[in-house]
Amino acid sequence: MQRNPGVSLRRIPILLGSSETAAKAFHFNYQTMYSFLPARLWILLFWMLLMGVTLLTRPLLPVDETRYVSVAWEMWARDDFWVPYLNGSTYSHKPPLFFWLMQLSWWLFGVNEWTPRLIAPAFSLAAVFLSASVARLLWPGRDQPVTLTPLILFGFFFWIIYSTLMMFDMMLAFFALLGIYSVLKAAYSGMNFGRWLLMGVAIGGGVLTKGPVILLHVLPVALLAPWWRDRQQGPVINWLNWYFGIFLGVIAGAAIALAWAIPAGMAGGEAYRNAIFFGQTGGRLIKSFAHRLPWWWYVQSLPVLLLPWLLWRPLWRAVRQLQLDNGLRFCLSWLLPVFIAFSLISGKRMHYLLPLMPGLALCLARAVDGIETFEWEKAHRLFVAFIAFVACGLIILPSLNDYWQWSPELSNLSPLWGVLLGLSAAALWLDKASTPAQSAFNICAGALALVIVLATGFFEIRGARYDVTEPARKIAGLLAENREVVYFRKYHGQYNFSGRLPRGLKVTDNPIAWAQTHPEGFVAVVFKDNKELPGQWFFYRHPFRNRTMALVSAKRLLENQTMLSVFR
Repeated sequence: MQRNPGVSLRRIPILLGSSETAAKAFHFNYQTMYSFLPARLWILLFWMLLMGVTLLTRPLLPVDETRYVSVAWEMWARDDFWVPYLNGSTYSHKPPLFFWLMQLSWWLFGVNEWTPRLIAPAFSLAAVFLSASVARLLWPGRDQPVTLTPLILFGFFFWIIYSTLMMFDMMLAFFALLGIYSVLKAAYSGMNFGRWLLMGVAIGGGVLTKGPVILLHVLPVALLAPWWRDRQQGPVINWLNWYFGIFLGVIAGAAIALAWAIPAGMAGGEAYRNAIFFGQTGGRLIKSFAHRLPWWWYVQSLPVLLLPWLLWRPLWRAVRQLQLDNGLRFCLSWLLPVFIAFSLISGKRMHYLLPLMPGLALCLARAVDGIETFEWEKAHRLFVAFIAFVACGLIILPSLNDYWQWSPELSNLSPLWGVLLGLSAAALWLDKASTPAQSAFNICAGALALVIVLATGFFEIRGARYDVTEPARKIAGLLAENREVVYFRKYHGQYNFSGRLPRGLKVTDNPIAWAQTHPEGFVAVVFKDNKELPGQWFFYRHPFRNRTMALVSAKRLLENQTMLSVFR
């Protein structure tokens, strides 16, 4: 009986062509997910997944998102390009670039909700890609920071969350990074008019996004160039010409901003003109004392900003071994002046630091690049274990809530979200990274999965409290019947866009007096949840965040004026 020889181990290299080909074939079974696509395509897919889930699972969030889209809507309804309006009054709190882009999206696709919600996220994606170009200019001889920086930046919890929001800070972050890029190009690729003009575009775009605060993000690092520039890289610089170029960039940015501000000031009236010329930044610095926080508040918040990368084991070794080079000097010249300035200003908000996140990503990428050897296969598993812990919590949370009765809404949370997150954690745990980029990819993918699952689970049980569509349509229906509707106390325009109200709602501090002159009208009120209130009080009511929004007829209010004490 002749034996079947099969395939000899010695013949494998011959059959495959070479020992190198055999090694590649053997290694295929152990490829990581990161290996299947270039990093840029992965980031694009991550961004598309994040935005797709966001658009499908959550509404516009009151009061910020609903207010901003309502300002753009009122400009659109008025056919007014120059002056933003809210509730029939000029809106001077923000410049118009964001509102212009919303109107441009409506001009292209018709009035809708989804295109305005993609504008700020698009700037987020552009900033992530631009961060790689900045890394390439800072460390031209190193490829790893160029690959790591976008993954680290997109993987920050802080960045992922704000990438989904309709807020101005992400647009400001892009323009700040564009200004940073222009400074580096001028320093290392030669000064010319085009690069200073690019700085002017960044400054002008930043001013039209959020006011003169863009200068704080761009000017200090440009002025400190003699400290951070590598003199062995790029052409010799005449520093007098350098500072003159910075001056030209600022002038170009100011010209771009004034091209809007001057005609808008003339069209908006004296009060609006004074607000946009003197109140955009200076007024905020003065008013910031109304919500004062200590100078060290941002310092204590740094661990939150650095998540999830604080759970990336090689980062701790990298920081201990880090040596200061010219690229890190540049990052310090960028980050420290802004961080110190914001710390000294009493009014503080976490999103003010969003334009600094690309600088933090650059520092972390350069630090990890300095590690010569590490067990990368297990580097991401500490964070993956944390994800698995959260997944277990989501699975058992409804059962625990049934026993402890923390909140009725928690019982409606589907355990499937925990199962989905657990499967993601299992896939990442089994994924074998062999390089810093592959390990960073796993952290980034895990952070994205965690944010998506937690946000989707939250809006599954609480989404109705943030959706203003139904009450907005109810108000629009009353107005269509020629019924007057007034809002009690401060109104942020949250129903204007969803109800397509071209002039918003009037506001009153004295609903009794208003009801006496408008007996057929309705008063919109928001008050703390109280199930003991009689249902006959209300024409309509709807859960709104942690409170209740209701419409009360003027007749009912006049018949029972004691209800006003509940609404106060």
